Amino acid sequence: MRLLILTQYYPPEIGAPQNRLHELAVRLKAKGLETEVLTALPNYPKMEIQEPYKNGKNREEIIDSIPVHRSWIYISKSKGIISRLLNYFSFVWSSYWRGRKLGNFDFLLVESPPLFLGYSAMRLAKKMNAKLIFNVSDLWPESAEKLGIITDKRLLKLAYNLEAKCYRRATLITGQTEGIVNDIQQRFPEASLYWLPNGVDVDFYDPDKVKPSNFREKNGFTSQDVLFFYGGILGHAQGLEVIVHAANELKDQVNIQFILQGSGPEKDKLMKLKEDFKLNNVHFLDPVSKIEMPGIVKAVDVALVPLKNLPLFQGAIPSKVFEALSMKKPLLLGVDGEARKHFIEKAEAGLFFEPENALELAKQAKILALDESKRRVMGDNARKYVELQFNRNKLAASFLEKLKEIPKP
Repeated sequence: MRLLILTQYYPPEIGAPQNRLHELAVRLKAKGLETEVLTALPNYPKMEIQEPYKNGKNREEIIDSIPVHRSWIYISKSKGIISRLLNYFSFVWSSYWRGRKLGNFDFLLVESPPLFLGYSAMRLAKKMNAKLIFNVSDLWPESAEKLGIITDKRLLKLAYNLEAKCYRRATLITGQTEGIVNDIQQRFPEASLYWLPNGVDVDFYDPDKVKPSNFREKNGFTSQDVLFFYGGILGHAQGLEVIVHAANELKDQVNIQFILQGSGPEKDKLMKLKEDFKLNNVHFLDPVSKIEMPGIVKAVDVALVPLKNLPLFQGAIPSKVFEALSMKKPLLLGVDGEARKHFIEKAEAGLFFEPENALELAKQAKILALDESKRRVMGDNARKYVELQFNRNKLAASFLEKLKEIPKP
């Protein structure tokens, strides 16, 4: 059997979708499924083509045994809607013309968002005689509408119509969370759905194997500091202002420190808020490569995971949760619904605070900061839970069995 993964985002870019899809591809290939990737020239998050890929270089390469085919994409640092649409649709166009030369596949799995890639996926699936698998990691355009990112009614109507068309054309729809699966099943009861969650490489993120890093010393933290760590995109959906406001409430607690590592559209605004409050307990660090993350997570004390207080996020599980839990780090979780059910109620791997409630975040942070034994017990619970429920090896094996069950034409 042959599988083509179509995605706008892929390593060497850094990010959750990039890592998730690559880890899935590697495991499926190791289990005998001939797996290839069709993707864009790497440019995220700086929105510029990475140096090794300029001037037509490395359009074809092998990454960890996976053949990777790359096509052109329009890049602009502008955050305007026109530039973003050109970015999306340029890859829709180029991926189709590049993909049609790759031969036939049994399955084509397309990653959404960006939803518009569905145009290319549907045409390529027909050209390749492949069954279309539509992998939904975010309910787009619903999330874009509710976050106020897209307000143009004509564009929203176009997007919702495309969403419906993609779902109806797909042989299988895979959802990253149970909430996504349930939402789609309610709206499209005739669709065939499968929960394909994100997970973690429990061998790579193993606290007993990861060597200690100099993260604390390099960034001016002492062994007495309790480090609350957020690592990821500094974007709209995360509602990261709550961290800065909570830090302001705790500015007299000299050993409590908040770290935000990453980049994104909200970074400048968050740094300005820190300056306005004159805070010394909030620290912004640049993103790093995947290989450095286990050592960093081992050096911190608590993983901080917020999202905005929207019904839309009741079914969300931010990917950064899994690495932290695998490294035996307790969560301070500001995500209600599915994530709370799994990691706070079932796993007992952290404390919950109401999303966007800075006072409650500050209260729970103080509880964890003052009780090292509680942090240790929660960390042990965390590792056990992800090993059982979100081990990437098990997830890939189950997904491969699902593919084998799909009838051939």
